Amino acid sequence: MNQTVVLVNEWAEFEATHPGANIDDFCRHRVISLSQKAQKMNGPLTGGVVPHISAGLLLKLIGRIHKLQIGYQNSALEGTGLNQIEEFGILVTIRKEKNPRKTDVIFANLFELSSGSDMLKRLEKRNLIREYPDKDDKRSKRIELTAEGEKAIELSIPQVEKVAQLMVNDLTEDDRQLCIQLLKGIEIKFSALWQQHKGKSFDEVFEEVVRWSIGVEINLENKTHPSGR
Repeated sequence: MNQTVVLVNEWAEFEATHPGANIDDFCRHRVISLSQKAQKMNGPLTGGVVPHISAGLLLKLIGRIHKLQIGYQNSALEGTGLNQIEEFGILVTIRKEKNPRKTDVIFANLFELSSGSDMLKRLEKRNLIREYPDKDDKRSKRIELTAEGEKAIELSIPQVEKVAQLMVNDLTEDDRQLCIQLLKGIEIKFSALWQQHKGKSFDEVFEEVVRWSIGVEINLENKTHPSGR
């Protein structure tokens, strides 16, 4: 087959599976793919058992990077008034939303209601946030930052940014943007879904998400909606 045709077909396949990606993203993707086919990596790819499926390996890498990040972040926060990176996320959410409801802050940071409520109580005891009744809904509580909370954020921001730079220092800006482009869809998708999955078994969730996605892909090829419309 003509090599130009091969390249065009590969681009069409990449574009279909990576909406929003550009030619530069495709070129990097192709270089990585060819490199992986041509070479074997030296040394262990990741600690512990290496999953035999690519999806498992990808998530294990993300999970291990996340655990390492938390360790560095918590160390970097010493002296800021915050004890862990999750507290930083909560305070930043409160600052952005001005005076949000407690439940909105908890769910925005992907906490369970009980653990999120406990963390808010600890922050209130340390005078970093203030809770008060919602004037429009007496059943709800709203929260805002105190002066101490604002100070803690200002001290924490440069430390958090340093850790981010530390962890991805070996990646070029283009590579960072490519990673964001490839992974952001997963975060957006499941941030919207995880509350809906409460109370469902994992098999139900799997059937709903994965089987539906497969059906959509098949029907897109046939240019029809899964419902037949």
